[in-house]
Amino acid sequence: MTISERILKVLKERKMTQAEFAKQVGIAPSTICEWKKRKMNPSADKIMDICSVLQITPEQLLTGKGIEEEEEIAVTNPVNHFTPYDIRLVEDYHSLKEEQKKRLIAYMEALKKIERLENM
Repeated sequence: MTISERILKVLKERKMTQAEFAKQVGIAPSTICEWKKRKMNPSADKIMDICSVLQITPEQLLTGKGIEEEEEIAVTNPVNHFTPYDIRLVEDYHSLKEEQKKRLIAYMEALKKIERLENM
């Protein structure tokens, strides 16, 4: 899998449009089309921006570690399919102090309530 294929895979997993991604990275949407058509990879000066927007590490982007392996995990254990983003969220959660964890859970509950109200 090429770097551009990995980017497109992560975009799909994140349910992010190519237009959103291009805007956040600071590239033209047509650049992404060029990556797809010509099997080109992004320029080196955009790698860090891409990783930041996709919330992945440069190692994951360049090697596929944690991106391509997900497909294998999903096939062998489809119930426990966690993306690198899911794992990062859990790791970040565990690094919080207890009071911060309680506040985060309260925020999530509030967001769910708001969503339920908006969907009525």
